[in-house]
Parts: sequence; C-alpha cells; structure tokens
Amino acid sequence: MSRYAISLYFLKFSTWQFNALAATVTANLLSTVLLGIIWMGINTGKLDPQLKFLLLVGFCGGFSTFSTFSFETFQLLRLGLFWIAALNIVVSVAVCLAVLWIVFKAQAA
Repeated sequence: MSRYAISLYFLKFSTWQFNALAATVTANLLSTVLLGIIWMGINTGKLDPQLKFLLLVGFCGGFSTFSTFSFETFQLLRLGLFWIAALNIVVSVAVCLAVLWIVFKAQAA
C-alpha cells in the first residue's frame, strides 16, 4: 500500500511525463534508507532480530520495485530513450548504493 501511495502521489501532483519513473525511484530510495536503518537497528540490538524477515524481506522487499524498475527501463529502451534509460539505471543503482552507504556511515558515527 505504501508503494501504491507513492504512485498516487506522483500521478496526482506531477505533470512530468515520466512520473511513473519518479515514483519507482522514490520508492526504491526510501526502501533503501529504511533497509539500512532497520539493518543497523537489528545489528546494534536496538531492534528485535525476529523482525528481520518481516521488515527487511517483507516490507522493504515489497516496497522496493526491481521488477517495475526493469520494466520501465526496458520500455525506455524500446522507445529509443537511451539516455533516460541510462540515467534511470545509474540513479536506481548507484544512488541507492550511495544512500545505503550514507545511512550506514551516519549510524556508525
């Protein structure tokens, strides 16, 4: 439902033609931040390890959308929008990795 709410937000408030891409990237970034925070919380004993599968696999896995990312990137390639497809890949992969690194660094400090 959280993922759906993000999609509705972008559809309702955005006139950008690629609002579905923005919703997917946003969901993936938020999921990455949450995953990092939850993972660190479990590893530091601040969260019950029993929540690991529920929160990491269940919520974060369902909230992030690799299949949607793949489909949208494929559609961009089919439309010949190679630079936008490349940007989508870089943002979705590199930025999510950078965000996760920042979350881990912030929590380690």
